[in-house]
Amino acid sequence: MASEELLSQQYVPSWEQVRWPEAEGEPRQPTRVLKDDDIFLVTDRLGNITSPMAGKFEKNHYTTTGLFCQDTRFLSRGELQIEGRSLLLLDSEALSGGEMTVSCTNPSFGERIPLETLGIFRHLVLRGGLFEEIEVTNYNRHPVSVQLSFSVDADFRDLFEVRQYQQRSHRGQVLVAHPDISRIQFAYKGLDGEVMESEIEFQHRLPDGKVGNTVVWQLTLDPQVTQTLGYRVRLLRNRQLSPTVAIPNTLSEAKKEAREAWNAWRSRITKPKTDNREVDRTLASAQRDIYVLRQSFGEETVLAAGIPWFSTLFGRDSIIAAWQLLMFDPLLARDTLRILARYQGRRESDWHDEDPGKILHELRLGEMARCEEIPHTPYYGTVDATPLWLLLLAEYYAWTGDIETLRQLWDSAVAAMDWIDGKSSETGYLTYWRRSDRGIDNQGWKDSGNCMVDRHGQLVSGPIALCEVQAYVYAAKIRLSELARKCDRPDLQERWRKDAEDLKQRFNRDFWLEDENYCALALDGDGNPVDSITSNPGHCLFAGILEDEKAQAVGHRLMAPDLFSGWGIRTLSHQSPAYNPIGYHLGSVWPHDNAIVTLGLRRIGHLDSALKVAQAMFDMTKHQTDGRPPELFCGFDRHDRRPPVPYPVACSPQAWATGTVFQLLQMTLNPVPEADSQRLTLRNPSLLPSLNQLKLYGVKLGSATVDLAFDRVGESIVARVLKRNGDLTVAIELP
Repeated sequence: MASEELLSQQYVPSWEQVRWPEAEGEPRQPTRVLKDDDIFLVTDRLGNITSPMAGKFEKNHYTTTGLFCQDTRFLSRGELQIEGRSLLLLDSEALSGGEMTVSCTNPSFGERIPLETLGIFRHLVLRGGLFEEIEVTNYNRHPVSVQLSFSVDADFRDLFEVRQYQQRSHRGQVLVAHPDISRIQFAYKGLDGEVMESEIEFQHRLPDGKVGNTVVWQLTLDPQVTQTLGYRVRLLRNRQLSPTVAIPNTLSEAKKEAREAWNAWRSRITKPKTDNREVDRTLASAQRDIYVLRQSFGEETVLAAGIPWFSTLFGRDSIIAAWQLLMFDPLLARDTLRILARYQGRRESDWHDEDPGKILHELRLGEMARCEEIPHTPYYGTVDATPLWLLLLAEYYAWTGDIETLRQLWDSAVAAMDWIDGKSSETGYLTYWRRSDRGIDNQGWKDSGNCMVDRHGQLVSGPIALCEVQAYVYAAKIRLSELARKCDRPDLQERWRKDAEDLKQRFNRDFWLEDENYCALALDGDGNPVDSITSNPGHCLFAGILEDEKAQAVGHRLMAPDLFSGWGIRTLSHQSPAYNPIGYHLGSVWPHDNAIVTLGLRRIGHLDSALKVAQAMFDMTKHQTDGRPPELFCGFDRHDRRPPVPYPVACSPQAWATGTVFQLLQMTLNPVPEADSQRLTLRNPSLLPSLNQLKLYGVKLGSATVDLAFDRVGESIVARVLKRNGDLTVAIELP
């Protein structure tokens, strides 16, 4: 059936419906987020999707609720009421990424229904759609008659519109279906002709009545009797299920399928175990978060950047997170490489900041992207994703020896390097400059508008050459030159190595601040050093671009009090006039930034400093209310009586923050994988100061797996092989 015929026969304009009023009671803030693959749900603590009044937008994203799939809000209201009033919350808990329980009771309705007469238990599950079961129990000694209502709405707004990134002058039309007591249906025909539908099917006991988009149950409960209500929400696009995961029939089936999928994933990853209960809790939480952050794009499954608002494919974020997890789940890296190669730039487009060979920054799938109102189809405004993609390819091959994938992606690797060389041809350095009028000004990992400052705190301008980006390019040239031989390109092997040597020589001349004995943040548009003291040069250490003496100086300065807060290394020195411990990139602390710095500190022999930073990250994490490392936190000094101060707005969980805990463990062990020769070398392995034992079960190298144990014995670390499957040599190199 054509979409026009479907809409005309089944639906009516939404404004013809009677609107059930919002519940009376105290205002609520949403504090629960559920996610399953490409669906996520944001509710208040009562489990409600609370809708703003018609014509008004909510300006604080903390008050934005809804059921979303592929950047479209399929439910903008889902509110359970009792006698027209709000339920009273007893407890609310997100049991896993896609499951939530809410325990609540009734307010007082006088002698008819005294306060706390009813126990109301809500159970919500995401799995290819939304399921809820509502159990209502009468704890009075007498029968109770009560009305429960459930109001729903669907505005089908684009996520960018919901979050007020951009207002729209025109939208499609929202419709609702003709009345049916067993279901409520909404539809929306977008400006691009796409038809979206939300279908709420009621289960267990059908409603007794319907008023507009609200269904009503009139319940009479004998003492100690429980009544179960429920519904299922299907999300459709052009009459096909929109989510990647197929939707089950019932909540119990949804729970079973979700549990089986989790068990299947966990059975194939590396599992760490320590003698420290708090560290184990952090690791267990991080494993669950990594699983929830996984998201399907076609045949590939990669990590979304962050929940809830960045549940999509990113370049830099997805690459770094996959890199952090190579020792624990190498398949994430393979899929990340493949999907980013599929979207690799093919043309020159100022609107998208796109060039041939460039790796994307962000992909969006909503109506505003499809109508080209935003450039995220995808948007390519990132300077570091391309060299990072090359580094991930090299690291993935080192761990897996997957020559088939390497050769499949080799043309993409050459195209990526050609983009780097072409973009660097004018100045000798890889720079960024925004071309899209809806693009991002700063296109490194510090992408806020006010973070590129000099020592006087003044903003710098022009095409910017970031220090860490040149380091990524240097490392990519070295690593890819080694792989060129395996792909029968000795010409590229020689050329890229010579390019790397030349880049290193020029970099140490042009980026070094003699008066500070430190590396510049960047070069500005005139080629002058941006001379503020930041964490960025810490990334240069793992890449090896700095000469030895300069690397040592950077390593020492990173641990000076103006940068190291005690909880972590700040993004900007507190001696800078622009320093702000609450600033996004002007003095805050980012866990992923610190983890990368520890790799460099380890590489230049500053093991004690690397362990100090790593331990600080774990200490910080145990103070978090949700037990997970935040995207970032404030850069205040560490004091015994003051825990780390949260940043006001941060994703939770966030992919490269979650991946930090695994990368820090890997840093302590210092593995050198050589899968093509089936050899794993552990160079001077160590442990976090808070650990005396670490075991890793199921470490994969090529086609083999191995279980490893590390024990602290006096001042030494003893490493043992517990179990080995396949042809693998494990070597321990001690100092």
